[in-house]
Amino acid sequence: MKILYHHRIRSKDGQYVHLEELTGAFARLGHQVILVGPGAVEREEFGAGAGIVATLKKYLPKFTYEILEFGYAIPAFLRLWRAARRHRPDGVYERYSLFFPAGTWVAKILQIPFLLEVNAPLFEERSRYGGIQLNWLASWSEGYVWRGADFALPVTQVLADHLRRAGVPDSRIVVIPNGVDLKKFPANLDRQKAKERLGLGGKLILGFTGFVRDWHGLDRVIDWLASHPGPTARHLLIAGDGPARASLEQRARERGVSDSVTITGVVKRSEVSRYVAAYDVALQPAVVEYASPLKLFEYLALGCAIIAPSMPNIREILVDGQNAVLFDPVVPESLGRAVERVCDDEAFRVRISHGAQRTIEDRQFTWDHNAERILQLFQQLIAGYSVRSARTEIKDPIHD
Repeated sequence: MKILYHHRIRSKDGQYVHLEELTGAFARLGHQVILVGPGAVEREEFGAGAGIVATLKKYLPKFTYEILEFGYAIPAFLRLWRAARRHRPDGVYERYSLFFPAGTWVAKILQIPFLLEVNAPLFEERSRYGGIQLNWLASWSEGYVWRGADFALPVTQVLADHLRRAGVPDSRIVVIPNGVDLKKFPANLDRQKAKERLGLGGKLILGFTGFVRDWHGLDRVIDWLASHPGPTARHLLIAGDGPARASLEQRARERGVSDSVTITGVVKRSEVSRYVAAYDVALQPAVVEYASPLKLFEYLALGCAIIAPSMPNIREILVDGQNAVLFDPVVPESLGRAVERVCDDEAFRVRISHGAQRTIEDRQFTWDHNAERILQLFQQLIAGYSVRSARTEIKDPIHD
């Protein structure tokens, strides 16, 4: 198959990882993917921000910025139309963005299959955290794009409920959680050797991967380290960076455990597995209620003993006592008790580590399996479209 992957990603972070992993899986399965979106992000180093887009968002009035966001749909439409005219795709796969109906327009006009990956209810998210000025336009564009897809692909059942409330029928919702590439995160990595390479041999490692924010709650893990010295030296290893880094380092100094905390800074994507391989205990101390955290699947693949909040989206993947320890996120001391349980009981820690590793195989949480499911949906749609005749009718709206 030939697929146009349409996106508006400008930051080389977790969202770009999803794009890169899924397109890589399509390629491994023998299919051609043409990326259609801001090309600059492909040239950036991992961890790079959104550049001028972030600057505009910071300094422009919300009203003005949102008008520009929606206005971007016009050149995006023309770019996607021309890509369709040139490549004659079997379908369009799009990563959902707010104020971004371009993919829907092209797919409807050309009558080609349109699949929409949904990672967050962005109207609600931005209304809650950053504020939206053009509420009516944001709400309309989100519902229009969600309902306009042949299949909408939310990453969790919790997120699927948002789509249902927006009027997307169950028959057009297929939940596809994130996954892992087992070649990049192989199950046979030696944990002790991974620790030794990082200069942490002989320690029990509590690990966290990703962009560190205050709401992640890692300050509570530092407090726990300070108040629970054990027979084996415990060490908190954070493979990442973020706005909470300075406050965490300050807290570690105040609690007298600076030597037991390492924050690496931004880690190249190709290097992440060698850090995660060193984790005895992998931390997911907080999560947005509709998310499918990428790090969770990497923790599972490398057989870490996972600690995570007991929330509906997390319970779609993890089972308390089988492949993780789940704690009550509304009880502050619950996280510390979960950490203590896993650290102090080696047999239990080993058991849930093995359960974590089995989860990937048992439930096929891999990018290759996700790609196979998406391709099956495309094939199902192609059978119902007059694809050949639609291809011959593609014209350039500017020159034809």
